[in-house]
Amino acid sequence: MKSLILNTIVVLSSCFLSFAQKTATPTTPNFVVIVADDAGWNDVGYNGSEIKTPNIDWLAKKGAQLNRLYAAPTCSPSRASFFTGRPSSRMGIVAPISDKSNLTLPSDVTTLPQALHQQNYQTALFGKWHLGLNPSSGPKAYGFDYSYGFLHGQIDQYSHEYKNGDPSWHRNGEFITEKGHVTDLVENEAITWLKTKRDPSKNFYIQLSYSAPHFPLQEDDKWKKPYLKTIKNNSRRDYAAAMSHLDYSIGQIMKTLKQQHLDKNTVLIFMSDNGAMDKWNPGNQYKGRHAANDVLGNNFPLRDWKTSNYEGAIRVPAIIYWKNKTNSSLNNNYISVTDLMPTILSLAGAKSIPATVEGQNIWNSIITKDSIPNQAIYIRGHLQESIIEKPWKLIRTRHKNAPTVFELFNIEKDPEEKENLVLTHPNVTNKLKQNLDLQFAKDSKEVNSAGE
Repeated sequence: MKSLILNTIVVLSSCFLSFAQKTATPTTPNFVVIVADDAGWNDVGYNGSEIKTPNIDWLAKKGAQLNRLYAAPTCSPSRASFFTGRPSSRMGIVAPISDKSNLTLPSDVTTLPQALHQQNYQTALFGKWHLGLNPSSGPKAYGFDYSYGFLHGQIDQYSHEYKNGDPSWHRNGEFITEKGHVTDLVENEAITWLKTKRDPSKNFYIQLSYSAPHFPLQEDDKWKKPYLKTIKNNSRRDYAAAMSHLDYSIGQIMKTLKQQHLDKNTVLIFMSDNGAMDKWNPGNQYKGRHAANDVLGNNFPLRDWKTSNYEGAIRVPAIIYWKNKTNSSLNNNYISVTDLMPTILSLAGAKSIPATVEGQNIWNSIITKDSIPNQAIYIRGHLQESIIEKPWKLIRTRHKNAPTVFELFNIEKDPEEKENLVLTHPNVTNKLKQNLDLQFAKDSKEVNSAGE
């Protein structure tokens, strides 16, 4: 009788364990981060654009719209801040890393993919890097197990060369030659990785850093056709085509996640690296193959363009979506791109955050919309510096041969930054000046100048 009871217990225990193994869900999610290149505030459908972006709009409808996510005014600084969780100016990166620069991320700072390795995540980057222009300072050197795409800041969409003719297209640090449009190639490589190359026993972090809608604009007629009647300017139409192509690609990635039964436990983050540019004059770039663009992106109603510290350059469209975890919401908290690294690491189960990280975990504010205490956002570009402490924003513009200019805006009441309040609010101005000076003093003494 005892033997029968023991056998029954063993069988039941085995069945329970088998059932538990089949039904248990991972406690930590996968991550898919999607970064558009130079997409403006009014270049996504959910912000009122004439450009059709149904897949991005779906994420915005189902997820949390980060209505005040602040990035850097140009691409290399935004990416450096994202991967390290600290202002890029701490590392001397205040402008795009150009072909004349040997600047890279410092080796003594733990990056997001490196920290995720400690949580047994596999990591992959598809698309743009722009934080080191040689394979030796490419994604692998900073924690990516797998990488594919381009090292430079801008490339021809079909030849995949940098503007001066340098090679840039690579797979795992080895330069390669392929045919195809960058948007399609990034999408296809990511899908192949998800289906056949990842380790299904591990969580993953992948990032798709597209070249779109960054110039040069080279889109097939099928992407332009929907805008023939609605957008008269040829350049703006080409830009809209690039955004539609990007949006379609995002939809294919989302479709693959669902087909692979990964959609329920994957956090999707969409953002632009900075605001849009207004126009582009290529000059002798690409040996003169590309025409100038008189109209590119649209940051309406925000002020100014990429490279400045006004809202149009640093306040970017952004969304976080996690099925059954995030509610459909408009989150108006002031959030910095530096906050995303500690938030991702906390969701990945990290017990501690690297000491060099200055951002904070804002997940609770995303799911509850509770305010973020003591949030101050410092951003240094190569033209200006700014500090934001709700509802105030102070911008400092330094000139070599003229006095420094300060501008104070109440960006809650005046999001278009039309009224400079420096003279009418001296106490607020002086307080923010002091805080700006404290932040500026923490920066690297040597910084890179403007480049692309």
